[in-house]
Amino acid sequence: MKNYKTFKYFLFLNIIFFLIPYASTHSLEDAINSKDRSVKNVKRDQYRNPYETLSFFEIQQDMKVVELSPGGGWYTEILANYIHAPGMLIAAHFDKNSERDFYVRMRNSFENKINQNPMYKNVSIVDLSSKLAEAETVDAVLTFRNLHNWIGPQIDIIFSNAHMALKKGGILGVVEHRANPGTSLEEMKRTGYVTEEYAIKIAKKHGFTLISKSEINANPKDTKDYARGVWTLPPVLRLKEDDKQKYIAIGESDRMTLLFKKI
Repeated sequence: MKNYKTFKYFLFLNIIFFLIPYASTHSLEDAINSKDRSVKNVKRDQYRNPYETLSFFEIQQDMKVVELSPGGGWYTEILANYIHAPGMLIAAHFDKNSERDFYVRMRNSFENKINQNPMYKNVSIVDLSSKLAEAETVDAVLTFRNLHNWIGPQIDIIFSNAHMALKKGGILGVVEHRANPGTSLEEMKRTGYVTEEYAIKIAKKHGFTLISKSEINANPKDTKDYARGVWTLPPVLRLKEDDKQKYIAIGESDRMTLLFKKI
């Protein structure tokens, strides 16, 4: 009887030990509502719709996910809270040895943020121009409001590396400021708005299949005709106090939300 009780005790300890890694896991809703998020970032939820967007992209917490060019880490904050072992998050940030001082400062700032908070323990950082991950090891690649920055040879490199890193059936999720049809490449680069046609063409060029579109992040109030481009709107508000309330009332940009897969 004594041996049986000892066996039960150790069995109980083993079960508890096994469950510990999962005790702190969050549902997507919990991750978005977490107190670990900054108040400044939470205020942008009304424009960026993270629950609807990540659900549309079919992101699960046990996935291996690459976030391309996370900037200050707005989505990283949510994804790091949500994704847990055996999943992991790879942040493909500006190249560490970039010749542009701004990129280096942004990368260093992001690394400091990641290293100082245990919430990011399941996040690794790689260079944006790298292969991102070993071939066919990633479940999803996500990019939020970045395509306009990559127009030219860089976008081909990034999309090619994303396709190589993804498993068959892997997801490519794209959110981008949406230009009016017929907008030229030069105007896209100048204004920050990209046509759906261009985004789809680039993805298809590198082997992705468009699965679905969503209007989750649409904003019909965005007229897209600002002299200072998309940065006229929140959160940048490039004109500062000039017509500030007008642009705050418009909100953030009209955005396409596209789901591709590696078939």
